[in-house]
Amino acid sequence: MKLAIDSYTYHRQFGEIYPGLEQDPGTRITMAEFIATAHALGVAGVSIESCFLSTPTPAAVAAIRSQLQALDLECVWAWGHPGGLGSGRQPEQLADLQRHTAVAAAVGARVMRICCGGRRTRIDDWTEHKALLVPLLREALAHARDHGVVLAIENHIDLLADELVDLVETLDSPWLGVCLDTANNLRMLEDPGVAIEKLAPYARATHVKDVTARGGNPRDFAFWPSVPLGRGLIDIPRALDDLRRHGYDGLLALEIDYLCPEFPDHAKAVRDSLDCLRALR
Repeated sequence: MKLAIDSYTYHRQFGEIYPGLEQDPGTRITMAEFIATAHALGVAGVSIESCFLSTPTPAAVAAIRSQLQALDLECVWAWGHPGGLGSGRQPEQLADLQRHTAVAAAVGARVMRICCGGRRTRIDDWTEHKALLVPLLREALAHARDHGVVLAIENHIDLLADELVDLVETLDSPWLGVCLDTANNLRMLEDPGVAIEKLAPYARATHVKDVTARGGNPRDFAFWPSVPLGRGLIDIPRALDDLRRHGYDGLLALEIDYLCPEFPDHAKAVRDSLDCLRALR
């Protein structure tokens, strides 16, 4: 398993700031600057969130590929933040997913993380939810196969662990797996250790994240802020053991979303998290 950083870790620097929760850092970075920062931190790969890029032109895609090759960085391309396919209710987004599958192949990514939905689009009736997603994903998988890219569905606060397993097993494709986020199922009030055990066999990408409980309503996103790895409620050593036991050899992509105010130094939180991963890997 190889250390990596997901660019969402720098979402504020890319201009996405949670209203009422976060402060504008006052600076902005480009994707090229993020990739250079990740390399300087000594990781082996990056997960590139396409939501922070304008429509990727062939020249922009070539520049990203060239930079990744020059720095010898492995890449997972990431599509779908924040709502993806709208939990199946936005089938028009399939064309954009397919377009980004071709971009993923062009930058040299063998895996593309996708979101079927998000916490605002979740459909509680799993029979309905699944029936909407399956035909869209079948079409997406045929396209992904043609481009040699594995699609990895993130547990994006829209799918319970058993639902995601059911979806992957129903589609039953070598071109489909899971982007395992270690913390998101706790935000859905599932036992994170059990959820990780269930999803680890299907992992093709990861978001390695730790969170704590801050108070308020546990169904609110703000209840569960990110913290540096090893400082929260997620058993990161157990998660890595589960991945290792199932033969996962891909990127361990650090992700920090809403950083707990008790850890105001973002750069230190990133460094400390990577140090934690290095010690455990």
